[in-house]
Amino acid sequence: MDQAARQALIERYIAAYNAFDIDGMVALLHDEVRFENHAGGELTVATDGREAFRALAEQSSGLFSAREQRASGWHFGPDRTTVDIDYRGTLARDIPGGPVAGTVLELKGRSEFGFVGDRIAYLADHA
Repeated sequence: MDQAARQALIERYIAAYNAFDIDGMVALLHDEVRFENHAGGELTVATDGREAFRALAEQSSGLFSAREQRASGWHFGPDRTTVDIDYRGTLARDIPGGPVAGTVLELKGRSEFGFVGDRIAYLADHA
């Protein structure tokens, strides 16, 4: 898969994410996709397979009333593509011991994508 095809696939994934289109996100994934979330250098969540990813995405989508990922930089390696991400999300509900509903979170991070054929087979979010 060349760089242009990788970028187009990732852009479709980000657009589906921003639109809360879980079916659209999952349609772009390999059956055996590995997802990881890293916060502060620690692995906080990991899933294997499309259905496990779907369950996590459905659970996570309820946390926000609005969310947007924007790609601010692209780094193409031979096997993976890393995208610098600017994130903004509005909490839909209170987080126990944390921010309240309506709070806007703004973060900078990066997402790593790996591919098998024309599908995303690895996705790791780092914040």
